[in-house]
Amino acid sequence: MGVELLSPAGSVEKLRLALAYGADAAYLGFSDFSLRTNAKNFSDAELETVRAIKAQSGKKLYCTMNMLFDQSRIERLKDQLPLIKTWPFDAYIISDMGLVDLLRTHLGDDVQLHLSTQASCTNAESAALYHRLGFSRVILGRETALADIKAIKDRNPDLELEVFVHGAMCMAYSGRCLLSTFMTGRSANQGDCAHSCRWKYRLALEEEERKGSYLPIIEEDGYTTILSSADLCMIDYLQQIIDSGVDSLKIEGRMKSSYYVAVVTRAYRKALDSLGTGDEGWTEFRKDLFAVSHRQYSTGFFFPGQQGAITEEPYQRPYLFCGIFIAEVEPGVWEIDLKNQLHSDMTLEYITFDRAVIEDSDFTLLDETGTAVQQADHPKRYYLKTNKAVTPDAIIRRPSRSHERARA
Repeated sequence: MGVELLSPAGSVEKLRLALAYGADAAYLGFSDFSLRTNAKNFSDAELETVRAIKAQSGKKLYCTMNMLFDQSRIERLKDQLPLIKTWPFDAYIISDMGLVDLLRTHLGDDVQLHLSTQASCTNAESAALYHRLGFSRVILGRETALADIKAIKDRNPDLELEVFVHGAMCMAYSGRCLLSTFMTGRSANQGDCAHSCRWKYRLALEEEERKGSYLPIIEEDGYTTILSSADLCMIDYLQQIIDSGVDSLKIEGRMKSSYYVAVVTRAYRKALDSLGTGDEGWTEFRKDLFAVSHRQYSTGFFFPGQQGAITEEPYQRPYLFCGIFIAEVEPGVWEIDLKNQLHSDMTLEYITFDRAVIEDSDFTLLDETGTAVQQADHPKRYYLKTNKAVTPDAIIRRPSRSHERARA
């Protein structure tokens, strides 16, 4: 296999969609030791479901245990190690070096360890040290420039390198931020970030001899987003990243929607598969990177002089995620997992792995008795009758009201 496409899975549904829409592997949190404890993550009861998905797909799963552990959490981890030994993972993503000996002792010396981006590895010497400590892969700090990635790989040819290519970024060095802890008591380094960097702030100057008299530094509405970073999008530079020696391309977003996971994974899958073929068909799928909820895109720190921009723009949400096709219960009639309200007079769009967009304004909504209805509301069970060529796990979306107004 060539370079790996690695997608986020914050729930069973997202795991299934990530793999169905083209990921070679997925990363997920199967415990409360992950840096995304607000993601739904996975419970012990879902262990068999995850195991079955892995067996059916034949793809790799990586467990995130990447938080920085205080003493109480490390003791809780020790208590769970017998259970962890039964988990169906190919590798464990960690940043706290205290876990190295713990995992080896209980899971065996051949346990695969991946160094989290939280460890801030950004040079060849550090990478070599982690390799000697037993890490088979290093997820480089997001501050690492493309030229430095090549230098790290050249000096560590037997070490796998993984980089983020898409998703949210952090203003703190490799995500090691204390802002949320200081302002809300919620630790970003233990999976409970309040995203304080995304808030709006008002800045002011105070002259030494005029204490209490503040001179405002403002933007148009009086507040600035000086701490809010743009999102990363490297889909147009995949060949350059691959040429640097990277082994795995990672998409951020375990707390994003199933729609985000499916559409972003699909776009990068199509782009990767088109490399060297001259086929430009993938650009139709690239368009959907702008149809998911996102901030202004940038190239992060890959290219010197083009470091990740601070964005003054709020989240852009041009489409509303409405549901997923589950199964065809009779010809043309599909059970759907409804996420947001639908009306029979809407124009819907369906997303499948092979079709960029399928428009449908001639569908029928049915309630659980099979009776046609004008409106479907979450979380009740509904069916959708359509003559369009959809498949299980196809996504249902519709333009948001703001997008509809803009198109009008």
